[in-house]
Amino acid sequence: MRDLFRFLFRQRNNLLFLGLMALSLFLLVNGNMHQRAQAISSSNALVGQIYAWRQEVTEYADLRKVNRDLAVALARERDRRFRSLDGTDSVQTARDTAGVARYTFVTAQVINSTTHKERNYITLGSGALAGIRPDMGVIGMGGVVGIVRDVSPRFALVTSVLSDEYRISVQLKRTGHFGLLSWDTDDPRTASMTDVANHVPVAPGDTVVTRGNDGIFPPGITVGTVTEVNEDPGSNFHDIRLKLSEDLTRTAYVHVVVDLFKAERDTLEAKVGRP
Repeated sequence: MRDLFRFLFRQRNNLLFLGLMALSLFLLVNGNMHQRAQAISSSNALVGQIYAWRQEVTEYADLRKVNRDLAVALARERDRRFRSLDGTDSVQTARDTAGVARYTFVTAQVINSTTHKERNYITLGSGALAGIRPDMGVIGMGGVVGIVRDVSPRFALVTSVLSDEYRISVQLKRTGHFGLLSWDTDDPRTASMTDVANHVPVAPGDTVVTRGNDGIFPPGITVGTVTEVNEDPGSNFHDIRLKLSEDLTRTAYVHVVVDLFKAERDTLEAKVGRP
C-alpha cells in the first residue's frame, strides 16, 4: 500500500493533468449539443469497430471447428452416396431396399505435409485407433489425395499423389477409357494421365475420375480436369496433362476410405496361383 501511495505521489502532476482534461471534455460534451452529437457518433463508431474485431477473432478461432464439422458432414454424404445393394442374393436384395454399405469414411486432420519434394507425404492426426490401416485411399474435399503408407496408434503417413511411388488407376468420365495417374510435372497443382491410346477421343475440359478397380478408392471420385492433350508422333499414347481437383498445398481435412469388402476380395485373389 505504501508503494502505491509513493507511485501516486510521484505521478501527481500527470494525474492532475488527466483529471482536468477529462473534466474539460465532460463539460464540453454536456454543454454543447453539437459536440455531444459528435461524441456519441464517434463512440458508436469505436464500439462498432471493437465489436467487428471481436467477431473476426471469434470466427477465426472457430474456423478449425467449422472446417471439421464440414468434413464430417461431407463424410456422411459420401457414406450415403456410396451405399449400394449387395447383389449377392436376389431375394435379399429385394427385401433390403436400403442396400449394404460398401464404403465408409474416417475423417482425419492433416497435421503436416510436403508438396515440392520428389516423393511427398502427408501426416494425419488419426491412426490405427480410428480404424485407419495401410493401403487405404485418402480423399480430400475436392478429390483424390493419396494412399495410406504406414500407421501408428494415433497417426498415419500418407503417400501423396504428388509422388512417383504409386500409380493410381483412373479413367475419363466421358468415354470410360482408363489409364494411370502419374505425377511427373513437379507442380503440386498438375499431373499426367498415361497409357491412354491415341485413338481415344480426349479434349481439354474432360473430367478424370477414379476407376475403382483397385480396392483402394471408390469409383467416380474426381481426380482432375484435362488441360492439355499433346501428341507424340513416335508414341501410341496421348500425352495428357491434368489440373488436380484437390489443392494439396492447402488440404486441412481428409476422408480415409474404408472398403468393407476388401478383406473378402483380398482373400479370394490370394488363391490365384495356388495349386
